[in-house]
Amino acid sequence: MSATLVAVALSLCSAVAYAAAAVAQERLASRNPGSGLLALLGSGAWWGSVLLNGSAALLHVVALKYGPLTVVQPLGALTLVAAVPLGARIAGRRVSAVEWRGTAFTLVGLAAILVTASGSAPDEVLGTPEALILAGATATLIGMLAWPGARPGLRHATGSGVASGVASALTQTVTVAATDRSGSLLTWQVIGVALLVAAFATGGLLLSQTAYRGGLGAPLAVVTLANPVAAAVIGLTLLGERLRDGAAGILLALVGAGLATWGVLLLTRAAPAPAEVPADDDEHPVAAVLALRPDSASQEPALVPRRPQEPGHLTAL
Repeated sequence: MSATLVAVALSLCSAVAYAAAAVAQERLASRNPGSGLLALLGSGAWWGSVLLNGSAALLHVVALKYGPLTVVQPLGALTLVAAVPLGARIAGRRVSAVEWRGTAFTLVGLAAILVTASGSAPDEVLGTPEALILAGATATLIGMLAWPGARPGLRHATGSGVASGVASALTQTVTVAATDRSGSLLTWQVIGVALLVAAFATGGLLLSQTAYRGGLGAPLAVVTLANPVAAAVIGLTLLGERLRDGAAGILLALVGAGLATWGVLLLTRAAPAPAEVPADDDEHPVAAVLALRPDSASQEPALVPRRPQEPGHLTAL
């Protein structure tokens, strides 16, 4: 099996775990809209979502060892695709025609991107100066997007996506350098980059938790799209990754990105709004997600992406 196929398979598993974690986070945020960090740390459900995110991140790290950023990161859009049947399962309903169309557009777009971006296992890494400059620029951008007192929403989601994309790029540097016998980076340099990874990964998680207070649909879409965009920019500009077939490959990749984006938008706009979740329910998030059902015909289905409340609410990894 080629390295790229291994990376794709691992990315698929990672997307499913991330989807379950996102649903659990939205559920917790919707029932505790004013909760701070200390309250979250005392919640078993929140730690369950952290465990799901950690498992997804581990699979993602291994995928980055076998595939370039331009292959692995766009597959993050499958997180939203995986959330469709999960949301339908929770609500006890069938997947709608619009959701099927959104899934189809997303999958076709990702396939086009994979055709142009397929490449060998990564071998280039970011040097220490490059990593520090990238970290500083990213921290500045995130600070501008989510300054203290800013209303939770798409700015926080964008910051989360960017933080996660940069964390992935730095993770690839750590993974490749740690397994490279040539010693292109010193041990202390690898440790320093690993600390940056931890900082951006944690920041991305907390920013997404804040963004999900306004609902899962639009913020999850923005996180899903901002993440691969940030990572692809780094891969193409700093890590020497290239698209195949020259101008034709670039055109196909752009068409694929457009189709995938449109599919993501359809998925986030298709489903009805979620109902309130009882505040005293604090069981493990996966068990709660699979057991939850609407109590009556008049109750809205729970834990599915919300329809944006006004035009322009979702404007774009």
